[in-house]
Amino acid sequence: MPHFARLRDQGGLARLATTSPAQTPVAWSTFATSLNPGGHRIFDFLRRNPQTYLPDLALNEYEQKNAFTPPKAVNLRRGTPVWDVLHQAGVPSTILRCPCTYPPDTAPRRILAGMGVPDLRGGLGSPTFFTTDPNDRPRESEQLALLHPQPDGSYLTHLPGPRNPKDRSDLAIPLQVRPDPANRHLIVESPGQPSRLVVPVGSWSPWVRVKFKAGLLLTVRGIVRFHALAADPQPRLYASPVNFDPAAPLFPISHPFDYARELADSIGLYHTTGMVEDHTGLNNERLSEDAFLAHCDDIWRERNAMTQAELARHADGLFYVLHDTTDRVQHLFWRFREPDHPANRGRPARPDLAAAIEDQYRRADAALALALDHADDQTLLVALSDHGFNSFRRGVELNAWLRDHGLLQLKPDVEPASPDDHFLQAIDWSQTKAYALGLTGLYLNLAGREGHGIVPPDEAERLKADLAAALTGLTDPATGQVAINAALPRESVYHGPFLADAPDLVLHYNAGYRAGWAASMGGIGRALFEDNTKPWAGDHIIDPALVPGVLLMNRPFRHDGARLIDLAPTILDALGVPKLPAMEGSSLLS
Repeated sequence: MPHFARLRDQGGLARLATTSPAQTPVAWSTFATSLNPGGHRIFDFLRRNPQTYLPDLALNEYEQKNAFTPPKAVNLRRGTPVWDVLHQAGVPSTILRCPCTYPPDTAPRRILAGMGVPDLRGGLGSPTFFTTDPNDRPRESEQLALLHPQPDGSYLTHLPGPRNPKDRSDLAIPLQVRPDPANRHLIVESPGQPSRLVVPVGSWSPWVRVKFKAGLLLTVRGIVRFHALAADPQPRLYASPVNFDPAAPLFPISHPFDYARELADSIGLYHTTGMVEDHTGLNNERLSEDAFLAHCDDIWRERNAMTQAELARHADGLFYVLHDTTDRVQHLFWRFREPDHPANRGRPARPDLAAAIEDQYRRADAALALALDHADDQTLLVALSDHGFNSFRRGVELNAWLRDHGLLQLKPDVEPASPDDHFLQAIDWSQTKAYALGLTGLYLNLAGREGHGIVPPDEAERLKADLAAALTGLTDPATGQVAINAALPRESVYHGPFLADAPDLVLHYNAGYRAGWAASMGGIGRALFEDNTKPWAGDHIIDPALVPGVLLMNRPFRHDGARLIDLAPTILDALGVPKLPAMEGSSLLS
């Protein structure tokens, strides 16, 4: 990594303390605002409505004043981001793909929103799998579409799009798929542009522009790519999540509004969803590792093209770009670093993928070279990661622990780990004192706050203390290892105006452990500890002290005690702008 080495030699390299939790939207919100989560209100991907117990995305929401006005996207991140402070001082910014910027702020000269931008179905990634097998079932976050055979050897199907706002049914466009086994490709025909694609087996198609009619006056435009999985003996096809068309997004994804289109005119069509890498396809075992890595190659080229286009006209102020492909590859390819990882059971060995993560960092090194080429002696160049990484071998099902200790009760006739127990819908609230949702949070079923709360307020602190004591140091009997390093009352982790939105207890897992798949979505889980056998075998939602980020600059800086919360004040200091009084960090340059 010669370009990172060059940056280290110019100014230095340091570990960078991350946030609690060490989670992408939480950490980058702290980066932007120099506030802890109690100040910017982002604590996890998910938040729950305490009155209804229904979970929702914590990054943004949609508001509609009445039936006669269109819905409006609202960013739930609070605090003042660094680019707003710069704008007030007359310093311009260009921000590419920073998380928690949807809908985009209007202060930057140009901004393209990042994590938080949904696909056309409103999810963070909703692909479609096309199959001839009527017994197949949709897997996590995916749509399933049957391929219906026709007398001429072709197959008819449809591509699901957004939901109809009137009845919540799926809008869709028709597809015709013609397998050509002799040449090992699928021909995909649709009303989109281009209307005919020849997709070799094992390859991705170019982008297709599609339109979904939602009524006489509303057409929703999107872009989609196809991956041909098989042409023989039966065709199998995969479609990416349908992205907003940057030329006509349903909601703003850039500022100015037409900047997204301008960028597409310059570099070609590109992914607009906030979670670009199609991790769902690989985690659901619809895509192969090779198909996923080919997709990642396209994303590197796309993001580098954006960077080059903007650096070519960047003369002053702040330029920011996020490359997050390293994160996704670590999540899904960590298992190849550990031959005994539970996720490798029953799967073929792939020694050729043992260095897949290192390969991504070499791509990051090449991306850094683009910035180094534009940095002069008046430029502060910063390269950082918001957190580190570790293995995820065992899941901890907190709701199962609460159930086993008499603190959570299931409704009658609901089985743990069944489709009926997700999203907190299987819980008998009249007999439940605490519950888990998200990747690090545990909540009390507090009377007067939760819709059916039973814990009296005067007993809440004692219950929190008892839970914290019982869960801190929780040991996995199968391994003898501590699974939870600490269970902390929220007041000891956060402070600020949004403290009341935080979980009552914050869990810091040990290396190798994480919230179980069921508990993270408000489910129960059959047992307290379960092997993680999914391809998503690496993670960072553990004790933040175990996964610091990394920081490099081309100027000398203060290494000891460097924190992510210090970056906004550091940027402001470099550009001669005072930090806001509310900002909690301090400049690393002084």
